[in-house]
Amino acid sequence: MATTHGDINYYDIQTRYSSISVIDTGGSGLPVLLIHGNSSCKEVFCHQINQLKEEYRVLALDLPGHGLSSNASEPSQAYSMPSYAHTIIEVLEQIGINKVVVFGWSLGGHIGLEMLALFPKMIGLMICGTLPVSVGADNVALGFRPGVGLAGKAEFTEEDIKNFVSDTYGVNAPHEPFIIEAVIRTDGLARQYMFESFLSPQATDQRLLAETSEIPLAIVNGADDPYINFDYINGLNYRNLWKGKIFNLTGVSHAPFWDSPELFNPILTAFLKEFQ
Repeated sequence: MATTHGDINYYDIQTRYSSISVIDTGGSGLPVLLIHGNSSCKEVFCHQINQLKEEYRVLALDLPGHGLSSNASEPSQAYSMPSYAHTIIEVLEQIGINKVVVFGWSLGGHIGLEMLALFPKMIGLMICGTLPVSVGADNVALGFRPGVGLAGKAEFTEEDIKNFVSDTYGVNAPHEPFIIEAVIRTDGLARQYMFESFLSPQATDQRLLAETSEIPLAIVNGADDPYINFDYINGLNYRNLWKGKIFNLTGVSHAPFWDSPELFNPILTAFLKEFQ
């Protein structure tokens, strides 16, 4: 059922594996899709939605097994980066989106990279806290610093929840109740199957997609991100890197859009203006 609060629409879209909860600011502006990270939810983008909604049609959704979306009917099929991308494309096609700029955070950025090969209606992509890696566990390990083990753990203890939130959002970032609730709510199989798929020999070569992207690719990271091997991501050979550089925000961790929107939002806004 669709509802409206403060000129923002909330509705559900039924897809192959899951009912997807969507925020849609409506209007005739350029559509901008925000994709959240592992064990998070669409509300984490509140600072961006509130700033962008007057000029853009902002869309944000909960991935299957996350937030207000339903758990997947077929977890082993639905909970992977390619399947998440296909689910998002289903949503966009059902609501009639003909072009879109995507911002993906962490897992959301990996989904955005998958969309490069699947969705030509995406005209620009910004990723944050996302490592474009080649196929296989050894290649994944090249991009990430040690310590991402919780990302694929199905069952979280109280200590796991605390550590995951601290690592993901930053020690000094505000840990609002909804952030902790989103971690608790997430279907543990979503973490397990996603990570198993990511490490498998059948995974997508996201490094190749990032390096050969035909649309502008913007990369914005927190300089204190605990997950990123900066030598790796800075050393890739990007064909279409926006501004010809990666933005590393000083004093910011894995979620700069949440932790420091005053630093992040101007970069996102400048990127979006390229497409107007």
